[in-house]
Amino acid sequence: MTTRVIIVRHGQSSYNTERRIQGRSDASILTQKGREDVVMVGDALSHLNFAAIYTSPLQRAKQTAEVIRDRLTTSPALQPTEKLMEIDLPLWEGMLLQDVREKFSEDYRRWKEQPDELLMTVSQPEGTKNHFPVLALYEQAGQFWQEILPHHAGETILIIGHNGINRALISTALGISPTRYHSIQQSNCGISVLNFAGGLGQPVQLESLNQTAHLGEKLPSVRPNHQGQRLLLVRHGETDWNRQTRFQGGIDVPLNDNGRQQSQKAGEFLKDVPLDFAFSSPMLRPKETAEIILRDHHDIQLQLEDGLREISHGLWEGKLEVEIEQAYPGELQRWRTVPADVQMPEGENLHQVWERSAKAWQSILAAVENEAKTGLVVAHDATNKALLCQILGLEPNHFWNFRQGNGAISVIDYPQGSAGLPVLQAMNITSHLGGGVLDKTAAGAL
Repeated sequence: MTTRVIIVRHGQSSYNTERRIQGRSDASILTQKGREDVVMVGDALSHLNFAAIYTSPLQRAKQTAEVIRDRLTTSPALQPTEKLMEIDLPLWEGMLLQDVREKFSEDYRRWKEQPDELLMTVSQPEGTKNHFPVLALYEQAGQFWQEILPHHAGETILIIGHNGINRALISTALGISPTRYHSIQQSNCGISVLNFAGGLGQPVQLESLNQTAHLGEKLPSVRPNHQGQRLLLVRHGETDWNRQTRFQGGIDVPLNDNGRQQSQKAGEFLKDVPLDFAFSSPMLRPKETAEIILRDHHDIQLQLEDGLREISHGLWEGKLEVEIEQAYPGELQRWRTVPADVQMPEGENLHQVWERSAKAWQSILAAVENEAKTGLVVAHDATNKALLCQILGLEPNHFWNFRQGNGAISVIDYPQGSAGLPVLQAMNITSHLGGGVLDKTAAGAL
């Protein structure tokens, strides 16, 4: 039974506006804007039936949880837990970010480049203690999942936390290394959705990451000092074969009417987002999706990148799942559980898709190197999932950890330029398709 977990970061706080390090300090409270944004979160979640609300006990998170609960049709009890406390940065808490950069320059560099190695030596009555903030946070997040998930099989729960702990929760669920702590972000009042098939270590899917459209902010804002590229990764609109759950792969199936409508809605959603370049898989369905999106971006010339094409399913193509199971008993189950081990008959394996999609992505980045530009990339379910894994440092068997709805948008930033680590700012945004915070697109076959 699936457990749906909705994760929200607290609203804007006084320390956020002052650009102070918050950590576990409880001096920071919600601003007026923070409270107004929290009301919008509550409205966006009001139709959902939550079995429980877990919150950090720090007042900026607890205030957020209280406001959200008041907007819900049901009123589950708030359950504060120290397992949702923010990252512990005792030497920096309360300091201005600029002062931390100047006074702790080497430690701050390590925090940004090697967060798992950041060490703070803290004086205590019983002596000094070596504290690794990020590693301790990941351990804390893992303990939270182990304690909470067994109690909520088949239910929906809400978590109200902080930037750091929310990242650690998502990372421990998906198996993302602490070295990639900064590779995902959580905006104030951003909404993320995880679907667990069981407990920690069992299959889990990130349905969406850091949605902000409910706040009137279509895409998460670009971070200060951003020097590189922003890529908007889109899955093509729906086809008839998606609707039928028929494997299409390398067969050039066009969009259906719903797929064209999805593409139009994606275009409307991105209409006011300045674009500097656009790339697409050469196949019909992503190419038409890109062309529809670009109708309001007249100066952009669409470029085709062959490495972005969909995985070739070989002899599975054109078949329904029941037909594949009859012809290749057990192989579909292996594809769902150990996808990196499956060789499609007369088709590709995931490692081949991995290699060519990575080359295509690097080719796109190289084409706009050293320029702070925003671009559109339209591809396919399997291709996008392979790219998302690579962006977060995950291996091919994590392929199914990511959902990609037809017409969905993901946001990948390169704050230090294409040579630096990417940051997944948001993933699988589908609010423009009428589903609210949940992805209501048809799952479909690849």
